[in-house]
Amino acid sequence: MPQAVAAFLFLGVIAYCLFGGADFGAGFWDLTAGGAERGKRPRHLIDTSLGPVWEANHTWLVYCLVFLWTGFPSAFTAITTTLYIPLGIAVLGIVLRGAGFAFRKASLRTPEQRLYGVAFAASSVLTPYCFGSIAGGIASGRVPAAGNGDPVTSWLNPTSVLGGVLAVLVCAYLAATYLYVAAHQQHDHALRRHFRTRALLAAAVTGVVSIAGIFVLRADSPRLFGELSHRALPLVVLAAVCGVASMVLLRSERTGFLRGLAAAAVALVVLGWGVAQYPYLLGTHVEIGEAAAPDATLAVTLGVAVVAGLLIFPSIGLLFRLANRGRLRPPESAPAEQRH
Repeated sequence: MPQAVAAFLFLGVIAYCLFGGADFGAGFWDLTAGGAERGKRPRHLIDTSLGPVWEANHTWLVYCLVFLWTGFPSAFTAITTTLYIPLGIAVLGIVLRGAGFAFRKASLRTPEQRLYGVAFAASSVLTPYCFGSIAGGIASGRVPAAGNGDPVTSWLNPTSVLGGVLAVLVCAYLAATYLYVAAHQQHDHALRRHFRTRALLAAAVTGVVSIAGIFVLRADSPRLFGELSHRALPLVVLAAVCGVASMVLLRSERTGFLRGLAAAAVALVVLGWGVAQYPYLLGTHVEIGEAAAPDATLAVTLGVAVVAGLLIFPSIGLLFRLANRGRLRPPESAPAEQRH
């Protein structure tokens, strides 16, 4: 039972990395789009792409928190009493990001739009960094079983910094790839080139940082490094193959299977971390079974998850299908005829 609940929990982590990560990455490209005139069209595509789905993607974060709190209460306590600083920053970032995204659309004056735009974009970078640093703190064993660990070194350490940087880069890669496909669907050749270049750049930088991260993990988290280089190695290699294949498709300007390959590359990396972490929930000192709630609680949790899944998955699938077909865009956001 504890293994099943942990598997459901990790499925939520992967889903949030894919869907929420693409949202955060869009904010990264919003931040780096340039001035008001030069960045107008990329930001418009970001707004129209995120508008219908950005709130729905946070469903997975709520899912993960509820599963962790209900299924593994002692681990939840240990994490929240040790990593409360990055968790607090991430929550603040999510709130500021949502407010900035919503109010920028409603503002009519350029200074206000810039202020809200900076809030949206900066929070979109800070929040995934914090989540990545939290994952690094947990994986490297810096969250004690009893909680109340060091609130500073638990997330300001080499593994956490690597996790934070990789989280930002992966989000940027996913978003640029998805936005490239969105520009292709709108037959906007200028934006296709814009996001194609950025997707290739993000993929290349992510690859370089991942290779450098091998040496970081070897020195700072030897067990995690050992499991990633042995038990989880097939998943890591397959993730690299998917990443390279997506770059080949980007260079040849093909969109078939592109989003699937990009998503698979990220999902396999996250799954590799889970396999390397198993059977521990916290570092190398708390196993899944030790942190689990009573079986009766776990059974109810699984039952609720199954029922909720039967309702949520079709709803989210329909939402993304309509969004991808442009059925949820307002009339004024339809692509203009004068595309380059």
